[in-house]
Amino acid sequence: MSESIKIITRNRKAQHDYFLLERFEAGLVLMGSEIKSIRANRVNLKDGFVTERNGELWLMNVHISPYEQANRYGHVDPLRPRKLLLHKREIAKLITKMREKGFTVVPTMLYLKNGLAKVEIAIARGKKQYDKRQSMAKRDAEQEMRRALKRY
Repeated sequence: MSESIKIITRNRKAQHDYFLLERFEAGLVLMGSEIKSIRANRVNLKDGFVTERNGELWLMNVHISPYEQANRYGHVDPLRPRKLLLHKREIAKLITKMREKGFTVVPTMLYLKNGLAKVEIAIARGKKQYDKRQSMAKRDAEQEMRRALKRY
């Protein structure tokens, strides 16, 4: 069975601000016209994070724009919390990591998999300023090497 994946958006800021340790795929509980807005690429993951409420994981601060063609049953609040769908073991693992000092869970990518909206979340540890400079220097050096190899 072939899986068709269409990437809607990536969270490049998460890659820059955090060390991403382990990634998970989670489903989203959406309402009304949110899936239509997602299919129209009207999503922003930049300030998103995951929090725990009553043993469940919720995606916070992810902006899904209201769908213009929707009638009164469309979604109204673009920043509303959205429940994440994961297996029990994955939820337990993520909650224990989130409670440790210095760790958080951030969304890294939103995509459609066989027509269903999925979000990739990652356990992350914050980078210090010197870590950010170091990773930027490494990326620039790799880019220079690729350019030099391309010339010759």
